[in-house]
Amino acid sequence: MTLQLFRSREATVPLVFSACAGAALMLAASSASAATVSGNAALTSDYVWRGTTQTQGDPAVQAGFKLAGDSGFYGSVWGSNVEFAPDTHASSELDFTIGWAGNISDDFALDVNVLRYQYPSTTVDLNWTELNGTLTYRNNYWLSLGYSPEALGSDEDGIYSQVGARFPINDAFRIEAAVGYYWLDEIYDDSYLHGQVSAVWAVKAPLELRLTAHATDSNAEDIFGDDFAGDRIEAAVQASF
Repeated sequence: MTLQLFRSREATVPLVFSACAGAALMLAASSASAATVSGNAALTSDYVWRGTTQTQGDPAVQAGFKLAGDSGFYGSVWGSNVEFAPDTHASSELDFTIGWAGNISDDFALDVNVLRYQYPSTTVDLNWTELNGTLTYRNNYWLSLGYSPEALGSDEDGIYSQVGARFPINDAFRIEAAVGYYWLDEIYDDSYLHGQVSAVWAVKAPLELRLTAHATDSNAEDIFGDDFAGDRIEAAVQASF
């Protein structure tokens, strides 16, 4: 999931990311006999990522699969349609993730991963890699950090942070809220803040309905333009299996 970028670059994937991915693949393979497969699918009115639309406000169809071993190591792939600046000819996104997730105490869980964003349909190189970590407390509160030396397909560093919480109302209904900040000073000489609030209704397993209100600060509009940033509402039907 990446923001629209308006220039091409030479792609360089840091060796440390490649080493991490290779090590995770070998460890995941060692526990393949005890692996489980899960998946997800969604139809959304607008693909919004870190506060900005990736489809210029148009609907998106999304799906993903995950292979996880008992050791905690996992690999996943996720895809969506996208619509960036016209000169990029971007129409699809594939995200490849390799990582480890598990409980580190009775209350805390940790997920660390290497995420590769791929855009196979583009005429310019928008692909990039990000290292991510999420610390979760009692399944309802989280803190996430992401770092990339080629953020948003550039040759510069970017750091993203998010804090969020979910508030179960009953077995079928919950509220989720998150605030994120994206440090992009090395790319755009600016950074931005965004927030979101979601109402989620578990209609009947595995189906859920989600309504999300997104907002960004004026810095995001200065960086990406009014068509991509600002306030917007997103509605989605999603399922996990």
